Amino acid sequence: MAVLSSFYSWCDRQGLVPEGYNPVTRLERYREQGRERYLTSAELNRLGDALREAETTGLSWQANESGPRAKHLAKVENRRTVLDPGAVAAIRLLILTGARLREILHLRWNEVDFERGLAFLPDSKTGRKTLVLSRAAIRVMEELPRVGSTFVIAGSNDEKPRADLNKPWKAVRRRAGLADVRLHDLRHTFASIGAGASLGLPIVGKLLGHTQPQTTARYAHLDASPLRQAADLIADRLEGAMGQDPTKSTHYCGLSPCEQFQHSRNTRRDHR
Repeated sequence: MAVLSSFYSWCDRQGLVPEGYNPVTRLERYREQGRERYLTSAELNRLGDALREAETTGLSWQANESGPRAKHLAKVENRRTVLDPGAVAAIRLLILTGARLREILHLRWNEVDFERGLAFLPDSKTGRKTLVLSRAAIRVMEELPRVGSTFVIAGSNDEKPRADLNKPWKAVRRRAGLADVRLHDLRHTFASIGAGASLGLPIVGKLLGHTQPQTTARYAHLDASPLRQAADLIADRLEGAMGQDPTKSTHYCGLSPCEQFQHSRNTRRDHR
C-alpha cells in the first residue's frame, strides 16, 4: 500500500489521474517494523576471514555434478574464484566508513584528500557530504592498484563506476555464514559500534552524514555504557542498604564500565 500510495501521488503530480485521487489514502495500513541488523564480533571475525580468503586463495564454488557438462568441470580442489581487488576493497570501505553503497562505488580519486583523511562527495542521498576516512580506510585505498579509472572502485569502463557488488557480496556472505546480512547492514554495524562506544549520537550522525538528529536516534538504545553505570550505581546502593558490600561481591573496584561488563560476563560463564 505504501508503494501504491507513492505511485498515485506521483501520478497526481504528473496530471495522470484526477486531482487528489489516491485509492489507498483511507485504507488502514499494517504497522511497519524497521529492520536493524548488526554484526556481532564473531560475525565480523568470520567476515574478515572470508574477505582475506576471497583476495588470496579464492572462494570455493559449487557446481551441478549431474549436469550435461559435469565431465568438463574443474576438480573440486580447484573450484575457487579470487575476487576482484576492487570488490573486496569496496566491502571493506563500506565497513570502515559507514558510507552508503553508491557513495563508495561513485567515489572518484580526485575527491579524496589523503593528507587530511577526507573525501568530498559532491552528491549523495543528503546532498554534498564530507566523508571522514579512518586510517584503516585510507590504507585500503592506498593499497588499491591504480588502473586508469577515475573511480576508486573501478568499473568495466574507466569512465564509469562499478554498477553493484551483488555477486561478490553473495559469495563472501555465503563463505562467512551471513545469509541474512545485506550490504547496508554494514553501515548499521558501523553506527552501532560508535553508539556502543558512547561516542555520542551527534558524532555518529556526523560520520554517517545524517542531516536530522532523529535519523541517528534509532541507535540510541545501543549507547548502553552510561545506562550500565547508572544501573550499577543504583544496584550498589541497594545492596549496601540491604547490608551487603557491593565491592566485595562484584570485585568491580577500579574497573572501567567495559571491564566491569567483561568481568561479569566471564564470571557468569565460569559459573556455568
